[in-house]
Amino acid sequence: MLTSVDADVIRVLGDPLRLKIVTLLARETLCTTHLVEETGAKQTNLSNHMKVLREAGIVDTEPCGRFTYYKLRPEVLEGLSARFADLGVSARDAARNRRAC
Repeated sequence: MLTSVDADVIRVLGDPLRLKIVTLLARETLCTTHLVEETGAKQTNLSNHMKVLREAGIVDTEPCGRFTYYKLRPEVLEGLSARFADLGVSARDAARNRRAC
């Protein structure tokens, strides 16, 4: 069964811009300026989305002078992936089980 933490992460990743940000960060650590350039989002909008991703525990920040770099926390995504893999196995098993009416 999915926990409320998993459900929160799924909800956060359900936003198209946040999913794009996560996809970009899966390739490299980026600063706010890079993310604005890559996504085309306005800086204030992007900052709000980054706050949501930080609060959900999906990204970490790394200050570097006057810039803030963002990087993914892979263990969060790996944990979510494992939960879905478990659901897939369970669904495969459940296909053989049928409750009588």
